Amino acid sequence: MTSVGIRDSEFGIRDAGDSAILLELAPVIDPDVNARAIAIATALRDQGLAGVRDVISTYRSVAVHFDPLTSDVDSLRNALRAAAASPPVAASGSLIEVPVAYGGENGPDLDEVAAFAKLPAQAVIDRHCGAEYRVFMLGFLPGFAYMGTVDGSIAAPRKATPRTRIPAGSVGIAGRQTGVYPRPSPGGWQLIGRTWLDVFDPIREPPSLFRAGDRVKFVPTGNDPPLARTLEVRAEAKSATHAASHEGLRHRGGMSDRSVTVVRPGLFTTIQDGGRWGYQDQGVPVSGPMDRHAHRLANALVGNPSSAATLEATLLGPELRFDQPAVIAVTGADLETKIDDRPAAVDAAHRVGSGGILRFGARRSGTRSYMAIDGGIDVPPVLGSRSTHVVSGLGGIDGRALRAGDRLALGSPNSQEGESNHLRRGPLRSAIDSPGGARLRAIRGPQDYYFAESVFNWLTRTRFTVSPRSDRMGYRLVPGSRIPNPESRITGAMISDAAFTGGIQIPPSGDPILLMADRQTTGGYPQIATVITADLPLAGQLAPGDWIEFALCTRLEAIAALTEQQEAFGAG
Repeated sequence: MTSVGIRDSEFGIRDAGDSAILLELAPVIDPDVNARAIAIATALRDQGLAGVRDVISTYRSVAVHFDPLTSDVDSLRNALRAAAASPPVAASGSLIEVPVAYGGENGPDLDEVAAFAKLPAQAVIDRHCGAEYRVFMLGFLPGFAYMGTVDGSIAAPRKATPRTRIPAGSVGIAGRQTGVYPRPSPGGWQLIGRTWLDVFDPIREPPSLFRAGDRVKFVPTGNDPPLARTLEVRAEAKSATHAASHEGLRHRGGMSDRSVTVVRPGLFTTIQDGGRWGYQDQGVPVSGPMDRHAHRLANALVGNPSSAATLEATLLGPELRFDQPAVIAVTGADLETKIDDRPAAVDAAHRVGSGGILRFGARRSGTRSYMAIDGGIDVPPVLGSRSTHVVSGLGGIDGRALRAGDRLALGSPNSQEGESNHLRRGPLRSAIDSPGGARLRAIRGPQDYYFAESVFNWLTRTRFTVSPRSDRMGYRLVPGSRIPNPESRITGAMISDAAFTGGIQIPPSGDPILLMADRQTTGGYPQIATVITADLPLAGQLAPGDWIEFALCTRLEAIAALTEQQEAFGAG
């Protein structure tokens, strides 16, 4: 099978697994091509087609994420064709001025860029401020805008060794690109200044200061009052606003008085629901559970809707004290569950009394365990979701993993049936069937044309090991044999493009990266294939040291596998 799809001289439509498609325009960074991508994405988004979860424009493509069981992929392809065939709507976007304090502690790399350009530092500032930049796309972090085009004379390359922490508001250069870091994060761009503008705020509408197609002008400004203190005061004010919003929900009845106290947090326990769809065009990752089947099953067992928030624990579970009676279920990995020191079966509903203790012990199978409580975990939604995304600090409790002493508010006890309130034992085990590994099915693409057939033979005949350098963003895989030809068949590096959950990236090293629930919305490595939706829960139960084998399949086979899962669940 080939994923080339519909292709003509101007665009192509390619599969990105069974739950997304990608329209590609000319492989160039060009304002006209980018404007066309934005126009196509806007036209499709405005149609409100059934099952469409997200529509994202990049430098030169449009990614469409959808529910494969409710969307008709042929209709989506036709809608993309029609939008691509229509003349693009001329839209220049908003003009946004960004005040910048250049140099010194605000721009520690300004002198390095000046040395690269063989210019005085002031000349670098003048040239950086002398252009009007286009926002081509957002990615990397929520609100991070990829802007261009930087004057070639000051287009210093990324640093050879990235920093482990770059302050929020930092203005950087990476070749012909420039941008503003929305929050503290690692990064390798050359830092020449800093702004006090709030680039991304999840309680603002829209949350991102920048949108694709906007124009940006950097304006030099003094550093009075001191910029660091200005940003510190703003952070304190934002924290207070978020806390007040949380309390407001409680006083308005948005939360009941039921709660759970975290006695011990476990190794890495987070709050997850169905995910944060609808904001990928602003660089916001979807997140959500690594094992969606186990998450859904846990909710069904206690009578919650599938969208209710659960707890996801990795390898070592937490210890929780229930302040009021509750009905709970634990699914996914078997981490030796006990309620008040009595063994409690997985994939079954249990009652816990007031003051009851839920504990976990030894890992018996799987990696991630899901705990659902009737009424759900009732933290305030952030951008429509309670899911925790630690890298961007969104959702859950302050965007972080649980800590000892956290008090988790619960929703009101269920008065109506959830997805399957009659269910008392699960229809399917979601932990991996083969101890120590899993065989995952994948569909070729979306960037399969970067690779010779010998690479596909290698992919499907090699056993890979999950590296310890793996997390919820992605699994770094160590191959049992070296890739035969990692070089691209296309001259030059790939332009950063949309990234997909289940995407198998092949970086220059030849060691694949399997993108998982917290993956970034964009990436710079070609994705040779994409793991199908039905097999992602298996992947979510893997741990460092486990093995993975890949098998290629068709879209029809992927939909059949997902339909079978859906029917088995409904029959429970």
